[in-house]
Amino acid sequence: MVHFYVKVDGLLTEIQHPEPGCWVNIKPPFSTDEMEKTSVQFEIPLDFLLDSLDIDERSRFEVEDDCRLILINAPILNTSEEENDAIYITVPIGIIISPEHVFTITTADNPVLDKFIENKVRNFDPSDAMFFLIQLLEQNVYRFLTCLKKLDLRRNLIERELYHASRNKELKQLLSIEKSLVYILNSLSANDLLMMKMKRVDFLSIRSEEEKMDLFEDIIIDNGQALEMANVYSNILSGTMDTYASIISNNMNVTIHRLTLVTIFLAVPTLIASFFGMNVPLPLSKSPYALPVIIVFATSVSFLLSWIIQRKRFF
Repeated sequence: MVHFYVKVDGLLTEIQHPEPGCWVNIKPPFSTDEMEKTSVQFEIPLDFLLDSLDIDERSRFEVEDDCRLILINAPILNTSEEENDAIYITVPIGIIISPEHVFTITTADNPVLDKFIENKVRNFDPSDAMFFLIQLLEQNVYRFLTCLKKLDLRRNLIERELYHASRNKELKQLLSIEKSLVYILNSLSANDLLMMKMKRVDFLSIRSEEEKMDLFEDIIIDNGQALEMANVYSNILSGTMDTYASIISNNMNVTIHRLTLVTIFLAVPTLIASFFGMNVPLPLSKSPYALPVIIVFATSVSFLLSWIIQRKRFF
């Protein structure tokens, strides 16, 4: 579906037909005919549109004729219902700048673009294509930071559960977080290289505009900080999973030790009672005090065995 937006009285407003300076947002569902029609109507390369729909496409920029393509990766919530799947995955956002319009296209509803549509970004004006692109890069970095904070909060909550748990459920949840961090790390690294290259070649043609250039440099710094944060969280999580796997294994060993002790303590009286229950002549077989003596003897042996085990620290 193709939507057109312009700024009217300070608010982003959807219009029915395109006009110069408008923002063209292409979102699911897609059709091949619609892509081809859009390509012909606005005179933009069809490859620019199709490449943006490939979820494995790397972050990059490209120029063809009068059109510029910038592909960046952005995090979205994973809709998969599989237990061990990542919580967040990353998908590309294609940004195409033509002489008259700015196009965005992505394979799924994206919170980064939704913030612009919902008028939650200050000083946003689609008619200023380069400033719009810079703001989009800025909001994308903020989205990464938000996802990282949510993942770290979830990790802390799972850690509290793991203190007293000996189940695999919590470890599987940590595995989902680890997968999310892998996606985020790779995307942040790719976006960082992209923006550094854009700055080096002045792809946005803003070197002479100090305000925009300063903002773009700040975004590069923020992206680098997000990358460092993701690396720290990933290292912490890796150590946490190894540590708690050992804790769970140790808890299981303690449980087995306790069950073994119970089994030993129950086996001793059973063994003694079995001897005296045999149908052969044995000591105390005719004594009226046989039962109390046997019980006291079995109990004494059990306590003696318990003292020896504790003294020798077998468990």
